[in-house]
Amino acid sequence: MPRLALYTFGVLKSPLVDPTPLTREFYDIGGAVYREISRYPGYLAHAEAADGDQGALFEADWGAWGEFTVPTWYGKGRTVETTALAATLSLWTDLVPAFDAVYTGLHRRALNRRHDWFERTGHPNYVFWWVSDEVIPTWRDGVARLEDLHDHGSAPHAFTFHRSFSPEGAATGVRDIGPRNDR
Repeated sequence: MPRLALYTFGVLKSPLVDPTPLTREFYDIGGAVYREISRYPGYLAHAEAADGDQGALFEADWGAWGEFTVPTWYGKGRTVETTALAATLSLWTDLVPAFDAVYTGLHRRALNRRHDWFERTGHPNYVFWWVSDEVIPTWRDGVARLEDLHDHGSAPHAFTFHRSFSPEGAATGVRDIGPRNDR
């Protein structure tokens, strides 16, 4: 049975190592958000660095998730001291469980604060696509799909909550879920 891949990407207003309260707040809530999301029905897995170091994104060993990469429009640093981004890559059983996890609980509270932490880039900040059972999506896959979504809009190979597709490529009946800015 196909699984749903989700890639998210955001440009932070300051580097992850910045000691200011807002940056520290964002970084500190991340672990709790992941723990809560991992308990949702429909959640399967997410990319984790083999050594658990979240600060060394570009140098980390991501195993089957592949080499860490970012969209071409990301123009901030790539070292531990200068990286100013947040990215996730995860697998889900379906769109509705992913929606429930993203728009409830701690993650919802974090989304309400996103404008405190993230720059408005004019680019989409997430993308979905279907993968077969044996496939582990890579960071490169996520970046390519996000850039395609930005350039061409939702399609069966790169879509949002609001304009979603079934594994077979048909527009789904969950077209009316998702934030209004997806529409």
